[in-house]
Amino acid sequence: MAAPTKGPRLGGGPAHERLMLRNMATSLFLHGRIETTETKAKRLRPLAERLVSFAKRGDLAARRRVIAQLMDKTAVHKLFAEVAPLVADRPGGYTRITKLGFRKGDNAPMAVIELVLEPVSPKAVTKKPKVANAVKAAAAPAVVAEEAAVEEVVEDVVEETASDVAAEAVEATEAPAVVEEAPAAEVEAEAPAVEEEAPVAEAEEVAEPTEDK
Repeated sequence: MAAPTKGPRLGGGPAHERLMLRNMATSLFLHGRIETTETKAKRLRPLAERLVSFAKRGDLAARRRVIAQLMDKTAVHKLFAEVAPLVADRPGGYTRITKLGFRKGDNAPMAVIELVLEPVSPKAVTKKPKVANAVKAAAAPAVVAEEAAVEEVVEDVVEETASDVAAEAVEATEAPAVVEEAPAAEVEAEAPAVEEEAPVAEAEEVAEPTEDK
């Protein structure tokens, strides 16, 4: 049996509520529909659908569990023999609640809870055929051509950058040789000047003693 919800229960206590729900479930399976208040119908619905699920199983353990809840063996037999085969293909939703309005006297909202025994008709899934779009079909080759052109431009740019990098690498390797040769040439150019200045200095030193004599 489904656990009672929080808040005020039906009847005077928990035991009274369970007896009321069992009595209403028995009447529902015997007659197929009962008229009660909307609150009682909503509380009865989960219990009734759980019992129908046990009846669809059809084994001995399920029958014993249903007998422990219902108060009449005739209702149990009708549930297993008549109701279960009719809802064998239905995945759920074995009961239906229909509101009737308000009761005269205490203005209580009334409803009818009944078993849904109609055969299940699966919905036919209709797939819409794909409509060929002439604009997209015409634009497809142009897009492919543009992509090919972009790829060619990218390849050319990659090749140019690769050649530039290679040239810069070659220049970087040759630059130190030129730098090393440049100091040697400057040394050779400056060497004769030093040798020419040396005799002049010696001549001046030789001339100075002669003037003292």
